[in-house]
Amino acid sequence: MDTQLLDLMKKRRTIYALGKNVSIPQDELYKYIKEVVKYTPSAFNSQPVRAVVLFNEQHDKLWDMVSDALQDNIAPDAFLRTKAKISTFKNAFGSVLFYTDMDVVKAYADNPKLATYQYQEYNWSEEAQGNAQFAVWTGLEENGLGVNIQHYDPLIDPLVNSEFKIPASWQLRAEMNFGSIENPAGDKDFMDDAKRFKLYK
Repeated sequence: MDTQLLDLMKKRRTIYALGKNVSIPQDELYKYIKEVVKYTPSAFNSQPVRAVVLFNEQHDKLWDMVSDALQDNIAPDAFLRTKAKISTFKNAFGSVLFYTDMDVVKAYADNPKLATYQYQEYNWSEEAQGNAQFAVWTGLEENGLGVNIQHYDPLIDPLVNSEFKIPASWQLRAEMNFGSIENPAGDKDFMDDAKRFKLYK
């Protein structure tokens, strides 16, 4: 069997030490991310995933806002520990904010033709998110970039949504950083296959 996809999946790792030493033009990266999200599958082809790509001072601004939000909402000693971590995210080349358009989810949930599935629509939108994030992550890795994903939503939502003029129906689901790999990931452990898989013939 062809193992090209599997090889890429094995290469995909969480990289925390990211830098700005990226030679791929920003417009080219933006176009690539758009295409990956566009062609990611979703239930009933509902296409609920939205993406906001940030570079340069806009990327830096995002992580300054994350820092401000955390400083206002967590204990001072905890913030000091977190601040150093936030600075590593700011060191990245760019970021992608992944959103779910809840108007789309609600429209499908309220569709009488899909009444049997109305309680599944949110779950399926989360599957679409996972598909899109994994596809973008793997694609960026294929192009030599390191990636990590963070989840500071909903704490940062008011600041971020106001700054970047995000529609009210968009719900923030993840913040992805990408950039040059300044330090590779360590070894990764896996559970025993016997606990995860079954085969019947």
